[in-house]
Amino acid sequence: MLPDLLFVPTLIGYLSILSLLFAYGINFVYLTIRAIRATGATPVVRIPTVWPRVTVQLPIYNELYVVRRLIDAVARLDYPADRLDIQVLDDSTDETGQIVAELVRTWQSRGVDIHHVRRESRAGFKAGALAHGLTLAHGELIAIFDADFVPKPDFLIETVPVLLGDPGLAFVQTRWSHTNREFSLLTRLQALSIDGHFAVEQAGRWGAGHWFNFNGTAGVWRRAAMVDAGGWEHDTLTEDLDISYRAFLAGWRAAYLGRVDVPAELPVSFNAYRSQQHRWARGSFECAAKHLPAIWHSDIPWSRKASATLHLTGYSIHLLLLALSLLYPLLLLVSASHPSVFSPLAIMSIFSLASLAPTALFTIGQRQLGRRWVREIPTILALSALGAGMMMNTARAACQAVGGRPATFERTPKFGVRQRHEDWRRLRYQLRMDRIVIVELGLAALDAWTCWTAIGRGSWAIATYAAIFAIGLTSAVSLTLGQTLRTALAARHENVAEIVLDQSV
Repeated sequence: MLPDLLFVPTLIGYLSILSLLFAYGINFVYLTIRAIRATGATPVVRIPTVWPRVTVQLPIYNELYVVRRLIDAVARLDYPADRLDIQVLDDSTDETGQIVAELVRTWQSRGVDIHHVRRESRAGFKAGALAHGLTLAHGELIAIFDADFVPKPDFLIETVPVLLGDPGLAFVQTRWSHTNREFSLLTRLQALSIDGHFAVEQAGRWGAGHWFNFNGTAGVWRRAAMVDAGGWEHDTLTEDLDISYRAFLAGWRAAYLGRVDVPAELPVSFNAYRSQQHRWARGSFECAAKHLPAIWHSDIPWSRKASATLHLTGYSIHLLLLALSLLYPLLLLVSASHPSVFSPLAIMSIFSLASLAPTALFTIGQRQLGRRWVREIPTILALSALGAGMMMNTARAACQAVGGRPATFERTPKFGVRQRHEDWRRLRYQLRMDRIVIVELGLAALDAWTCWTAIGRGSWAIATYAAIFAIGLTSAVSLTLGQTLRTALAARHENVAEIVLDQSV
């Protein structure tokens, strides 16, 4: 009796989920095509006779291992010295402050216009630091670099002419590259994901004339656009995405400059990676709730509205995968009493082919960057599984965003590592193990049961996806537990006190 009652709503729910996944998949295909078409395209530039004043902002908080290379790199930027000032926006509570003070004095003695800016409190976290710095800035253009980035000397010479070439641009965003790509499998997976985001998603949106976001670092803003957009706000966890959309709604545009890259450090700790993904997911959902009503009430073309919606709700893919994971057992239950259901399920599974679109996106991303994409295919497939393993992490972020809990900035620790032999586990800033692994382990067991049952009933589509979900979740749990244990043992072996970051930092 129960299978009969569940039959229709289960199939409707399944078809609805697959249809939404199909929409996101088609969007990935579209962006891939637009990115390929935009290959070689560059924004209009104008080389000035007198360069505009630029302020470089470096928001940092307890960056003991990377702050030196950041400040040294920025102090060596190739730009007219009398047109450049640098702000180290330092909210640190450890020895980082002393290191910054020493570096600032050293570079000031060499004629660099650099300032150590401290606040009385960390109100607003990164957004608050940037807003405070803006009140002290002298530049008409504002460049921003996070602590783990290492800009090349010609960064401003390459980017500033883009803003001068088009007075309607709010910002120019460059591409992230990686200082520690080959450090581990985890960093390789992250590098592939970020490469795909920049080489395909950012390039595709820019090439199609759609809105895309400032990524929080490695870009240059026009100060007038910041002011027109309302300045930095900290009511979301992704202040960069937020100010980007407020600028677009105010009538500004943006440019993506993919030929300029800025190396950055990828998280080597899975706990840190998980925390970063949670912050990005929650911030995206918060920005979607904040801006989608205004977007759909604006007079911009419907295609741009649709693109913005898919962009701001991109992390919903994880929620849809979680819904599938929970719905599969019901499908198997109702199909037992309705054998004919396998025929429509086979047709509906075609929609699941759209889930291969992200894999194609990551592959094309490597091709666009001139890398040997064929040898990266196994790693790209592993990345797809890891993405599925993040579904519970994203679901928690969505619940927190909808629940309206006050947002706290989850800072991603950096260790300054580059080579495989470097041991970060004995360094500071380790994060606690996330207890969500208990839920992930339970869901992985459910997916494993679903896979086994689906194989027995010949439902190969369900079996395949349930297996991917189980592998992804098990991998996330294993990496979390394994790294946490090894870090604890390393700290105990060295007889040093483990310094653990609170999740509010």
